[in-house]
Amino acid sequence: MSIPQSGGAPIERYEQLAEYLADGCKPKDDWRIGTEHEKFGYCKDTLKPLPYDGDRSIRAVLEGLRDRYGWAEVLEGGKIIGLEKDGANVSLEPGGALELSGAPLETIHQTCDEVNAHLREVKDISDEIGVGFIGLGAAPIWHHEEMPLMPKGRYKLMDAYMTKVGTMGTAMMRRTCTVQVNLDFGSEADMVQKLRVALALQPVATALFANSPFFEGKPNNHKSWRSYIWRHLDDDRTGMLPFVFEDGFGFERWVEYALDVPMYFVYRDGKYIDALGMSFRDFLKGELPALPGEKPLISDWADHLTTAFPEARIKKFIEMRGADGGPWRRLCALPAIWVGLCYDQGALDAAWDLVKGWDAETREALRVAASESGLQAQVNGINMHDLAREVVAIAKEGLRSRARPGLGGMVPDERHFLHALEESIETGKVPADELLDAYHGEWNGDLSRIYAAHSY
Repeated sequence: MSIPQSGGAPIERYEQLAEYLADGCKPKDDWRIGTEHEKFGYCKDTLKPLPYDGDRSIRAVLEGLRDRYGWAEVLEGGKIIGLEKDGANVSLEPGGALELSGAPLETIHQTCDEVNAHLREVKDISDEIGVGFIGLGAAPIWHHEEMPLMPKGRYKLMDAYMTKVGTMGTAMMRRTCTVQVNLDFGSEADMVQKLRVALALQPVATALFANSPFFEGKPNNHKSWRSYIWRHLDDDRTGMLPFVFEDGFGFERWVEYALDVPMYFVYRDGKYIDALGMSFRDFLKGELPALPGEKPLISDWADHLTTAFPEARIKKFIEMRGADGGPWRRLCALPAIWVGLCYDQGALDAAWDLVKGWDAETREALRVAASESGLQAQVNGINMHDLAREVVAIAKEGLRSRARPGLGGMVPDERHFLHALEESIETGKVPADELLDAYHGEWNGDLSRIYAAHSY
């Protein structure tokens, strides 16, 4: 979840809302890669989720990272709820999952180094206190009542609201994890093309990264239960956004969409003010019931943009949001596939040519089928396995053309980060398939073995 913004200029003109988004436009030389990933923490002896407080806890892990590795603490209400260092931050998901939001970096080589360093630090601290972390799209065994709610005001408000909309909001908050990448755009037209490709191809990412076939101790008949949860969360703020593909789409149309997303909160003086279900349009007029007579700041708009949860979204960059959390290799593969598709114009054009003929019904059907069947999905004559093969090939060519070397020039580009996905395409199996094979085979139905087998 995003860290709240503070301050900024008052919003005095409606046009400032689109201008905020347009300020994200950057020349290509300044495009960066920001990778985020979440992971579940648990006590090694009980295999239960970590509480916030105690000798084996989220707080203990955060304090260990702070004291040993020089991270600066982020406090809320006197409690440590995050860390910051060198443009990156570590934060808490509502149910205690630990998230690394990486710094904006130039290459996937750097991103992977960052992920490696973070996981080493976390393991170093965790091993000493009997804690483990595992990368999955959904908690495989734990029930809702076992999951603590972290001491963040935003989560307290959201938790109450989630019980009133959709059916899976509290499950999303406590029992799902993702990996995502944030990418830049050069102009409004570039943003439009990238966002259309991103939304259309999120189902391919969902299929390739599917890693949540278990929930509450048993198979759930989906390859990505995380995706299922998001599809049943809140129709006002999730989905595939057909309007993005309409003529005339741009920053202003995104503003109109975001203004129709019901508010969660306003952040003031370190506290979250309840604005659940209220309208940002009313806020612009000084008529927000939570703050009568007060008009929003730019930081309020920045915060509000983080409360829309479609499969891809824009702020001052584009977020790719369709993948399950997973093993180390896929934490590096997720930025590789999207950088390959989006940061080379030839690859971006090829990706758009692949999807531009699809209608909204096809895109939505692919989203559902990817969640249920992974690479075995079939929609309107589209074979997901074949589609994924073509998408990865386009991304690979994009990375080759991008030609960003690593290891002091010993590695010519970033293509090798796609190897995990190429293996899935070769075998037809994604992580969810491998987990199910183990469950029905060597684990003999004992799902507790997932922790020893798949923890970092």
